[in-house]
Amino acid sequence: MDLKSPISAQTGISDFILGISPAIQPINAVVADIARTNIPVLLSGESGTGKEAYARFIYNLAGNPSKLFKKINCAAWGAQDFREQIPGIIITSGENVKSSGTTVFLDQIDDMDGQCQRALLPLLPDAETNYGDPKPTIRLIAATSRDLEPEMAAGRFRRDLYFRINGVSLRLPPLRERKEDLPALLEHFLTDWAKQLEKARPETSRETIEFLLAHSWPGNIRELRNLSRMMVVLGSAQLAIRELRRTPGNEMPLSGEVKIPSLKIAARTASRHTERELILKTLERTRWNRKLAAQELQISYKSLLYKLKRIETSYPESVEKV
Repeated sequence: MDLKSPISAQTGISDFILGISPAIQPINAVVADIARTNIPVLLSGESGTGKEAYARFIYNLAGNPSKLFKKINCAAWGAQDFREQIPGIIITSGENVKSSGTTVFLDQIDDMDGQCQRALLPLLPDAETNYGDPKPTIRLIAATSRDLEPEMAAGRFRRDLYFRINGVSLRLPPLRERKEDLPALLEHFLTDWAKQLEKARPETSRETIEFLLAHSWPGNIRELRNLSRMMVVLGSAQLAIRELRRTPGNEMPLSGEVKIPSLKIAARTASRHTERELILKTLERTRWNRKLAAQELQISYKSLLYKLKRIETSYPESVEKV
């Protein structure tokens, strides 16, 4: 599988991060353009989708090794931490050449409480004071596992902070939406773990790949990375697959041969799982107003009723049926 590209050649970034799936290609198409600007970037996506990897990818694409990359775990910092630490990270004088232009990665920004948000907001540069400067003092990249629109509507996230960090928004798709990239990801992780652990790289069969393609991957790329480590440690992909089958939601009989689903069945299963999740999320967002949900999903009301019947979704008793 050839994933070579001009971007990876220029930056030395591992080819696996780029991917070939339709879900990830539109993101990679704009990353190179925004990386060389100082506009703030908001990365959203489920836990384990690779938000920090993309933050470092953007940082590396900027092409200036003298600049610093500073990661801040917002979930672990209190309001006082922001007041004390942020001013030292954001250099405004420009005298410190090494620190000027620092990329600040605000990880898990959705986990910040109101007090921390109030403490952070006045410390961040805005468009007028920093992003219009040809020699910026800071580049903001923030990451969230939640959709911040509902968080703002519920009063849990400040709108003024949201607009400060959201210059460009990139949603990283979950692994179940980019399964075309799974073989390359697995290849990368197996090779990497074998080198780190100084062990032989285990071989993977077609049946193993097809089983992995049929898996729903709730832990996304992080789950695949951990499974790859287990394959290397155990020296066998099949033994690691057995452990995966024992986890809740993946139970499969271990005696005798297990029939591995075909690639066509795996793709159909993944598609139905994604469709069901999208329908349920839309219904939750519209408070189970099915007519409004059908409009948002761009399908007919009759089609939505059919799909709800097919996935056997029970209607919440706490809301009025529409």
